[in-house]
Amino acid sequence: MPATPAWPPASTPRLFVDLPLGPDAAPMIDGSAAHYVLGVMRLKAGDPILLFDNRNGEWLGIVDEAAKRSLTVRIERQTRGIEQVPDLWLCFAPVKKARLDWIIEKATELGVARLQPVITERTIVERVKRERIEAQIIEACEQCGRTALPTLAEPVKLPQLLRDWPAGRALLFADEAGGAPLAATDAPAPAAILTGPEGGFTERERAMLLDTPAVRRIALGPRILRAETAAIAAIGLWMAQHGDWSAGG
Repeated sequence: MPATPAWPPASTPRLFVDLPLGPDAAPMIDGSAAHYVLGVMRLKAGDPILLFDNRNGEWLGIVDEAAKRSLTVRIERQTRGIEQVPDLWLCFAPVKKARLDWIIEKATELGVARLQPVITERTIVERVKRERIEAQIIEACEQCGRTALPTLAEPVKLPQLLRDWPAGRALLFADEAGGAPLAATDAPAPAAILTGPEGGFTERERAMLLDTPAVRRIALGPRILRAETAAIAAIGLWMAQHGDWSAGG
């Protein structure tokens, strides 16, 4: 007897919609998202689509009506609830465009809860295009199966970040000058990782960081890493130790 095909199929497109989803919802999709599902994925009336809203989880819908530049979806059922990601923040100095895109994409895929741009003395890119980063976050969530978008905070200068740092949250400072291995550092959630710009932190910033009670100085191996490599390496190490990478997680 032939096996029953999976439903919805693994190839079903998955989109974020900034509208509350539920059993009675009938979201309309237009703009670039409609172009993707209609023009690229070739969806038509009757085809399945997965939607998530950053509020109520992921839902299976059926394309009800498909016009040239928009489509209406009929919600069938919830497939997953809103996820609870580990309470890990990534505080990072913005870098040049392509590398910044990579940080945002991979940090989102790895499961960080909050993205916090930090302006340091050696930060070259001080103006962060929020719309571009938000688009990268959404695309990464669509691809990796997240149902909750990471929070994107406004850029803040390092002294203000440290002055306003919340009590009880460890700040893991990835210091190229050395520190304790992350695996030997007891810093479960709530926690944050801080990585610097191209060129690293200045001595004045390093002293400021080491004077902050929440800071734990960590090392990321024997080699000097690029800013984007350091960010992703630190997230991976923390997730393996304290996050949701355990078997069955």
